[in-house]
Amino acid sequence: MVSRERDVQLEKMSLSDAQLERYARHIILKEVGGAGQIRLLRGHVAVIGAGGIGSPAIQYLAAAGIGRLTLIDDDVVDLSNLQRQTLFGAADIGRAKVDAAADAVARLNPDVTVHAIRRRIGADARDLLVGADAVLDGTDNFATRLAVADAAFALRIPLVSAAVAGFEGQLGVFRGWEPGKPCYRCFVGGDPERPEMTCADQGVLGALTGVLGSLAALEIIRALAPFGDDPAGKLLLVDALGFRFRMLGLPKDPGCPGCRKR
Repeated sequence: MVSRERDVQLEKMSLSDAQLERYARHIILKEVGGAGQIRLLRGHVAVIGAGGIGSPAIQYLAAAGIGRLTLIDDDVVDLSNLQRQTLFGAADIGRAKVDAAADAVARLNPDVTVHAIRRRIGADARDLLVGADAVLDGTDNFATRLAVADAAFALRIPLVSAAVAGFEGQLGVFRGWEPGKPCYRCFVGGDPERPEMTCADQGVLGALTGVLGSLAALEIIRALAPFGDDPAGKLLLVDALGFRFRMLGLPKDPGCPGCRKR
């Protein structure tokens, strides 16, 4: 969350006339207001994965005026991506996703600076995430998710983690360094060798990635400019077949190896 010292700095900043008009629908919300919008404009968000979840999330984060986006992904745009990754078009096939995403953000909002990193994040996660105010993980690889979660925990950066498979999705917010709040390892355990199924193996409903990506963007915005109830320690489950949304409480695991290390 934003520190009091930073709050004082933010109070001294102002919005231009163009920004007042661009973000008017945010500013009119008493829970956000001008101060909240300034927090977004001064915020730095790292998005891990520019695929099905990252694609809509990047669009909404850019539209919201997040001042700096660090996009990390090693993949290129493929024809099969276009069924759900709406940030890209046919002309982007073969391009690095982070480069195509950076161009899309530039067209959408000149207030946003993008740092595109074309690589698979892993042991270097901590170095890549230093300085971020929040992290959004939309990857489909368990080992990568653990590396990102561990780095976010160590750096005390709020982590928004989202996943989709078939007709189901899940979303969680993790701040495991806080008393009573679970970390990502409390939720999933610690075995990176568990068998995994990708969306290429089991399919994915394209529009569902839009739902989870948008919800993930919403929670990133909440992390930077707090409003409403605190979602940390809860898990949202989405069942598109049954048209059901369920919220579960996640307990902190007293035996969690990730928490014990810290």
